[in-house]
Amino acid sequence: MPNTSTQPTRTQAFQRNTDLESLLQLLNGSLQSAEAELLAKTAPNADFPIIFLMGPLRSGTTLFMQWLASSGIFAYPTNLLSRFYGAPITGAYIQQLLTDERYNFRNEILDFQHSIAFESENGKTKGALSPNEFWYFWRRFLPFGSAPFEELDWLPDETLCNVVDTERLKAELYGLTRAFEKPFALKSMILNYNIPFLDHVFEKALFIQTRRDPIANIASILAARKRQLGSESEWYSFKIPEYPQLKDLPPIEQACGQWFYNDRAVTSGLSKVDESRKLVVQYEDFCQNPTRYFNSLTEKLALRAPYTGPSRFDVSDTVPAALRQEIQAALAQGFP
Repeated sequence: MPNTSTQPTRTQAFQRNTDLESLLQLLNGSLQSAEAELLAKTAPNADFPIIFLMGPLRSGTTLFMQWLASSGIFAYPTNLLSRFYGAPITGAYIQQLLTDERYNFRNEILDFQHSIAFESENGKTKGALSPNEFWYFWRRFLPFGSAPFEELDWLPDETLCNVVDTERLKAELYGLTRAFEKPFALKSMILNYNIPFLDHVFEKALFIQTRRDPIANIASILAARKRQLGSESEWYSFKIPEYPQLKDLPPIEQACGQWFYNDRAVTSGLSKVDESRKLVVQYEDFCQNPTRYFNSLTEKLALRAPYTGPSRFDVSDTVPAALRQEIQAALAQGFP
């Protein structure tokens, strides 16, 4: 469970459900022995790759995850599976028991919506089988807030190599691919600055970088702050290494820096990854031609499947003229 003591107050619509979180903490703690038994039966080698989705906040990652989920050829963290953040293999089998047609018995349980709606609010989706951001899972492994980086959601790669239980992390993620018998895709922006670490740990992986028009991306960051925290001045999302130099800037300059440094970190990290293990997705191009990206993705993963998804998506890029000018002016100042 994340430490929320220093986080800004959320608007009413985004308030955490403390009763739910207490119950989930109890449940996940109680499932540890069952999870350990399942992991012990899981082979250590990888049959399917892990797909790590990287990129700045508000760059189209949720739409892309929904699109992956709707294809039927990728497994992913659902809102149901996310409840089992401490025992994901157990959760995967429970999800299959409740929702997989293979385990249907006389239609006793047919209450789960299987179709994926391409709708979300600040990354949050609705429906038991819709994609979840899975941050509680990631935070189990990442001891952020450690000295000397107490105020950051970041640690250097060399520190992560020493403090993260990489064998357990691999066992759980590769275990999910075996449970679902598919590649497993998940948002991984919490490690935007640690792509070389992930590249080193996972022998079977594909890194997907999402990019979006900078003006629209930054405007979306500001809007998300207002929705979730009630003010554009409040920091939204992970506190990156540059947070100390950005936190006292005016909101637009701050959001510009937040976008710039995240995008630069991902681009820099991926420059060290083999070409066969990465794919860049430009949000606007993806919306116009998702079929092309599906073909590129399946080719990278050596998968054979026809594309049956939407032929296009509406591009969300409307930015008021005055705000556009302010963002352009802030970007023109540059960042070190």
